[in-house]
Amino acid sequence: MNNTPAQPLSTAPLKGVSSMATRQILAELCGEYQRQTGVAVAMESVGGVDAAKRVAAGESFDLVVLASDAIDRLIAAGHIRAGSRCDLVHSGVAVAVRTGQSLPDISTEDALKQTVLAAPRISYSTGPSGVALAQLFERWGIADEIRSRMVQAPPGVPVGSLVAAGQVDLGFQQLSELLNVPGIAIAGPLPDAVQITTVFSAGLPSASASDSPQAEQVRGLLSFMTSASATAAIERQGMAAA
Repeated sequence: MNNTPAQPLSTAPLKGVSSMATRQILAELCGEYQRQTGVAVAMESVGGVDAAKRVAAGESFDLVVLASDAIDRLIAAGHIRAGSRCDLVHSGVAVAVRTGQSLPDISTEDALKQTVLAAPRISYSTGPSGVALAQLFERWGIADEIRSRMVQAPPGVPVGSLVAAGQVDLGFQQLSELLNVPGIAIAGPLPDAVQITTVFSAGLPSASASDSPQAEQVRGLLSFMTSASATAAIERQGMAAA
């Protein structure tokens, strides 16, 4: 990665919260930023719904990274500073099965639909991609048929862990959340015709002063995360730069 201009050392780590989908990429980029600048960043990754609730409840953070629609809702409610939204990555959904199982055919929309209909148990997340997936099943007209076989992973619990444990047969989640889960095999991304892409964005909490040293350091961090030097790391984690 290219060097970033050095900044004064922070007396305390920047405190951030994010959804699980961006956990790995934020850990990598924040670690690299600290090595280059001396500015430490303590990012906590939890279920996106829980993260948004904590921000709305007034918990103190220097940085919030969530799906863009969640950031927009927090801005509208006055919890994230208007004008501070910064889009970081685009993230698509992939399909996983347990290691050792035959990879299903998901090469086309119809093949994916048939794979879903044949699966005894199907899991999806509580995040925006899970909502979009449920809408896709409704559009296909199969939602009622498969409802009893659907298992929604609890907030913060990776869908891949349910697949690896044999609790479900087919798992849908952000590719970034499936890449590092042991015990699963990734069948591939959803076909382009039905791919579900989520934009993950950062925002600065309204309670933070815009001219504070922490806010300046957050802006430096975001500048680094959206620079060309971050692209390779983002792609390694199954995402695309925004």
